[in-house]
Amino acid sequence: MPRYIIVYIGGNQPSTPEEGKKHFAKYQQWLTSLGDSAVSPANPFKNTHTIRPDGAVSSGSATTMSGYTIIEAESMEAALKIAKACPFLETGGSLEVSELMQMPGLG
Repeated sequence: MPRYIIVYIGGNQPSTPEEGKKHFAKYQQWLTSLGDSAVSPANPFKNTHTIRPDGAVSSGSATTMSGYTIIEAESMEAALKIAKACPFLETGGSLEVSELMQMPGLG
């Protein structure tokens, strides 16, 4: 079955700890609802560094990407339906969904 990556972009931080807990509970419920189709759920990024073409390294990200989830789905349409139900969208963030390709000879 094809695998898809859902990338989390942007979004607003919760204004209170209670709001954060409420949102996290919704997110956990969404992930649980995915069952076995969630191949690699909830992979947030931390301590990101950017390497430029000239080799210079800087602390921080060149994008607002904050994490990803990998799922299995029958089609892009099915993957998009799954992503549209993600509570991350309620934070003002966006999601990018891409099909992952298997590289020949690499597993």
